[in-house]
Amino acid sequence: MFNAILVEREPQPYRAGLKKLDEAQLPAGDVTVRVEYSTLNYKDALAITGKGPVVRQFPMVPGIDFAGTVEQSGNSSYKSGDKVLLNGWGVGEAHWGGLSQLARVKAEWLIPLPAALTARQAMAVGTAGYTAMLCVMALERYGIAPGDGEILVTGAAGGVGSIAVALLSKLGFRVAAMTGRPAQADFLRHLGAAEIIDRAPYAAAGKPLAKERWAGAIDVVGSHTLANVCASLRYGGVVAACGLAGGLDFPGTVAPFILRGITLAGIDSVMRPRPDRVEAWRRLGRDLEINKLELLTEEISLGETLDRASPILAGQVRGRIVVDVNR
Repeated sequence: MFNAILVEREPQPYRAGLKKLDEAQLPAGDVTVRVEYSTLNYKDALAITGKGPVVRQFPMVPGIDFAGTVEQSGNSSYKSGDKVLLNGWGVGEAHWGGLSQLARVKAEWLIPLPAALTARQAMAVGTAGYTAMLCVMALERYGIAPGDGEILVTGAAGGVGSIAVALLSKLGFRVAAMTGRPAQADFLRHLGAAEIIDRAPYAAAGKPLAKERWAGAIDVVGSHTLANVCASLRYGGVVAACGLAGGLDFPGTVAPFILRGITLAGIDSVMRPRPDRVEAWRRLGRDLEINKLELLTEEISLGETLDRASPILAGQVRGRIVVDVNR
């Protein structure tokens, strides 16, 4: 038997609760992992509250990532005792996820835990930090370098944004952190932000072209914010877009694309090929200042995830929430 958060729809209504489950209930997979830590992400909060169509089959154990130790393996890639982690692949949406003491998954969804990180540190980074690293890698891939100018990070006090600020600062970029929470300004400066930007002017409809300012950007918001970021990129600028906290729409124009030659790079973390995942985690082990993780991280128990989901959706959580699934 093991403990897990279980989302159910039958009998009605939609609900999530802490349940004791039998190992025989685990879904199909060739590797069983004894989970040590998971996280509580925006998508997990949607799954727990039912406020977004995240869960695609019921019952479901949410949790889009986890780190732990292989307990049983039917695949030669892993053996009992190996330290592993997982991000994405529909886990927590269509396949039971990480908010559980046990997980059974496909071997190809796992990667080895980087030697530079403990299981807890890996989940302090989590899918949010992994996504932030993919965004940084995209800026680099399109030729954006520290000497090119300022980089804007939207939603900077959240999970992806806060780690993006820390990563970019460590790599030598001058970072402007956009937030609607002025009380987090000192926190963001401590992570490496050189300037704090109020999100309000970017959250409403803007001009097709604004004054050129940013060499690049990482956006987690979408909607008007993303359109305004694109409109204010410098010639040849790049924005890595990975979120939709402000909406699915993109109320912009082609003007910055055809007049300033900007690039909008979409970042998917869920189905990312394995080589990209391994490289992103290698870079995280090298380029993220581990001592800053504690500034970003709050640890909670498995049962506490139920009460913390709504505050995440309301934008009231700073940084990362790590879940110790064994307490």
